[in-house]
Amino acid sequence: MPRTPHPAPHLRVMSVLGLLAALLLPLGMTFAPGALAAPTAEPVRVMPLGDSITGSPGCWRAVLWNRLVNSGHKDIDFVGTLPPQGCGQAHDGDNEGHGGELVTNVADQNLLPGRLASTRPDIVVMHFGTNDVWSSVAPDRILAAYTKLVTQMRASNPDMRILVAQLIPMNPSSCAGCAQRVVDFNARIPGWARATGTDRSPVTVVDQWTGFSTAADTYDGVHPNASGDDKIAARWFPALSAVLDAGVPQDPGDPGDPGEDPAACTARFRAVSSWQGGYQGEVTVTNTSASAVRGWTATVVPANGARLTQLWNGSLSTAADGTATVRNAAWNGTLAPGASATFGFVATAPATAGTPAATVTCTGSAPVA
Repeated sequence: MPRTPHPAPHLRVMSVLGLLAALLLPLGMTFAPGALAAPTAEPVRVMPLGDSITGSPGCWRAVLWNRLVNSGHKDIDFVGTLPPQGCGQAHDGDNEGHGGELVTNVADQNLLPGRLASTRPDIVVMHFGTNDVWSSVAPDRILAAYTKLVTQMRASNPDMRILVAQLIPMNPSSCAGCAQRVVDFNARIPGWARATGTDRSPVTVVDQWTGFSTAADTYDGVHPNASGDDKIAARWFPALSAVLDAGVPQDPGDPGDPGEDPAACTARFRAVSSWQGGYQGEVTVTNTSASAVRGWTATVVPANGARLTQLWNGSLSTAADGTATVRNAAWNGTLAPGASATFGFVATAPATAGTPAATVTCTGSAPVA
């Protein structure tokens, strides 16, 4: 006998919805089928940021991804402008690990803002600076680049959560001094993080150095092998998992939305005068946004071992590494669009420091309502 065709499942659903609508219409009630589905939150977007240790192929990312998923973190999305490079296990391989890059070059050339705009991360996981250390770039310069990148991250997302690694050890045959230079640089990172982190956008230091062996955990004294990938993932996991468990604010909105921190200001350093063992400098902070801001914070990283000792027109806090954080005074924090405020300082410097120089950045607080 010929079989009686049955309606497709989606047609049966629509028939039920139609019947329900017919019953409700006499009561003056209507509904849309879409209203039956609860809105779902977007996945948390995590950007792995660094050089070849992160991206070429950076198989610790695969280990970390699977450990997060297996522990219950389903709504995550690793993001980056670079695609995965294998690693032999299924994972979300998007990343921002550019082989050979120096963090100082990324900062100097302003490469990060475009990458952030393309991927919109909520969390950045950063192991960056190995090539700078190998190239004998001074720790002050590397940390100044870190500060600039953090400022750019917060401009992209004022609530950015930032995890920064103390670098894995390095001992390549072609660089006798690299091992100690990594130790020296890593010692500076915690102080920098304390000075840079905020309640709204914390910076968490993750120790990737301790317990990592260049002999057992790398294949060339620099890049991790499978054992090294496991160790790196194991160190990232508790820190990243804690951030995910705590929850991160999402959808910061478009620049200029009411209540948003636009982070739209610039800072400019000028040496006023100098003498043997010190100098006087000043920094001008300018609001470059279209809205007034109610406060600003500037970061000053003096070059060549200088240290700020006195400051006026602001409040000063100084980290152990010499990085200075300056917050506006009560009377000069509100800046109209295009307006500026200037603070001055005296710095001590070694006799061999040379011409006064400093790297300065700033962030603006929420717009005035």
